[in-house]
Amino acid sequence: MVSTVRGVLDCASRKRIWLVPLLLLVIQPAFCQEKFETPQETNERIRQLAAASHLQQGDTPIGSGDLLHIDVFDVPDLSRDVRVNDTGYISMPLIPGKIRAGGLTPLKLEESLEQLLLENGLVSHPQVSVFVKEQNSQPVTVIGAVNKPTVYQVIRPTTLLEVLSGAGGLANDAGSVVIITRPAHPSAVAETNAGASTGTNTLAEPQIITIKLRDLLDTGDPAYNIQVFGGDVVSVPRSGIVYVAGAVQQPGGFVLQDMGEQITTLKALALAHGLTSYAKADQAVILRKNPDTGVKQEIDVNLKKIMQRKTEDVRLYANDLLFVPDSAGKRVLYKTGEAAISITSGLVLLRAAR
Repeated sequence: MVSTVRGVLDCASRKRIWLVPLLLLVIQPAFCQEKFETPQETNERIRQLAAASHLQQGDTPIGSGDLLHIDVFDVPDLSRDVRVNDTGYISMPLIPGKIRAGGLTPLKLEESLEQLLLENGLVSHPQVSVFVKEQNSQPVTVIGAVNKPTVYQVIRPTTLLEVLSGAGGLANDAGSVVIITRPAHPSAVAETNAGASTGTNTLAEPQIITIKLRDLLDTGDPAYNIQVFGGDVVSVPRSGIVYVAGAVQQPGGFVLQDMGEQITTLKALALAHGLTSYAKADQAVILRKNPDTGVKQEIDVNLKKIMQRKTEDVRLYANDLLFVPDSAGKRVLYKTGEAAISITSGLVLLRAAR
């Protein structure tokens, strides 16, 4: 009877031993079906796609602050440089009143000036050309997790990918979306102000456009690679990176999709393609720096028990380093925060891509 019980217990123990690799085999494919690429590879894709996504050439509307050169053929006294004022108007000698330039293309302003010269009897057959010498009215601000935050002047129809490429591409900790904040169009403000007497809402709301990076980079759908306009603010929210080092198949830093994404030690191991055969899973450690106090924390993790379902899985946070030792000596060596910095600086960063 005793031998029978021992046999049953031995059998159960053997099953638990086999459960560990089986569990990783089940978990790993679920997360590793995702294709990963380095941030450098992502930015190279952005550059290539931007080069191939030029919109059809067209004139950008004139705006406040732009410096224009106006040339009236054969009338040098009327040819000059003029700057568009804050309300979008310019002045010309001998033409009474202000001339609207804001919102017009150079071609439309040429036609308007020719008509005014003719109506005021100044030139019998006017030929006017308008050239934008300085473009100051179409700023697109690029901020957040990009390599070179900048203010980008739109001098021709420009796509979102071109703006991101002009900002040096995405930073290592870029999240999974791009947010475009677009101010209310002046005509919309005028319409709402016109309705003030009727008691309608006079505040035109800015437009918020959110685009997933995967849709922008992988689908090829131009609906995601939208045109940007002067006044737009393009923001790439920061996410975070979880590092896995030591006795794992693929050490690296894995970029989270967003700051709220939850990742546990088991998922981190799956992303790192599992443990090596000589890993000491019961002596793993999480190295974490408190963002408020700057104090370095060290959290012991028994991955062996977690994989055997004997204890709860542990959540990782942005900038955590999960280190799995392969010997007691190395376990002691990496028990300092300084070592965490040296480890993470040498790891390859990977971003999910399809």
